[in-house]
Amino acid sequence: MELSGKNLPLSSEELAIFPEPLAELPFLNLHRFLRRLGVRVPRLYGQWAEEGLLMLEDVGDVSLWDAVQQLPFDEIAAWYEKAIDQLLRIQIEGTRARDENCIAFRQRFDFRLYMWEFEHFLEYGFDPQRLSPGQKRLLGRAFREIATRLDGQSPYLNHRDYHSWNLMVYRGEIVVIDFQDALLAPLQYDLASLLNDRETDRLVSNDLERRLLDYYLEQHGDLEGRRLDRDEFIEIYLLSAIQRDLKVVGRFYYLDRVKGKPGYKRYIPPTLRRLKRTLQRCPGQEQILEVLAEHFAEMR
Repeated sequence: MELSGKNLPLSSEELAIFPEPLAELPFLNLHRFLRRLGVRVPRLYGQWAEEGLLMLEDVGDVSLWDAVQQLPFDEIAAWYEKAIDQLLRIQIEGTRARDENCIAFRQRFDFRLYMWEFEHFLEYGFDPQRLSPGQKRLLGRAFREIATRLDGQSPYLNHRDYHSWNLMVYRGEIVVIDFQDALLAPLQYDLASLLNDRETDRLVSNDLERRLLDYYLEQHGDLEGRRLDRDEFIEIYLLSAIQRDLKVVGRFYYLDRVKGKPGYKRYIPPTLRRLKRTLQRCPGQEQILEVLAEHFAEMR
């Protein structure tokens, strides 16, 4: 892994909450903690952070998304269940093993961060001349309600970007990469990321989603020794998916317009179509859908 620049990054820009520069790379900090948990991450053979170089195990170039293409339903489900097993190890075992030396436990998805991402969407997801003051107030009020609801959930260790392109299939295992932005968040956050990202709709059908949600709830109950209320769990799962898809739309427009990276734009239409379906599944979000339908053809 060749690092960009010589300064130690503070994770993502919106997570820059530490008053002083960190003593080590977030990647190395999280790598040590996750390895101790037994999470399957690439082995680290050598590190020369000041020179901008890490030597890591080569786990191939086949992501979970690539591996399951053309597979039958049951085999796709089995691979995603393996991904859920790794996720639950991070969330349940990781939270139990809380370590203040691990930076993930010093940053959390809270109201401030949820609103930062919602405002990012408002800033970059729209032509500002087309969003009326009334629409902006309506969306702001709806986003604050969602952020408050999510902020009130119990925090667990989460990867933060746990999707099918950050999970590699190597020698029959799921290998987790790109974990340097880990933080505390609701259980449903990473699960929503796994089942609702980019173009996962092409494979994660309604039937598969139900099967994987049931699998997650069953395995979680066994690991924590208690059963979660399914209806309440699904409500927070849907709100997490809505929040995350709005963030993704804003971020991909930002990457195109500000960072000059147009490659992500192709994922915006499928994200918007999925966002429409999720809003329709989540009672009380009709006004968000009405406003967005005026601005995005995919949501009409």
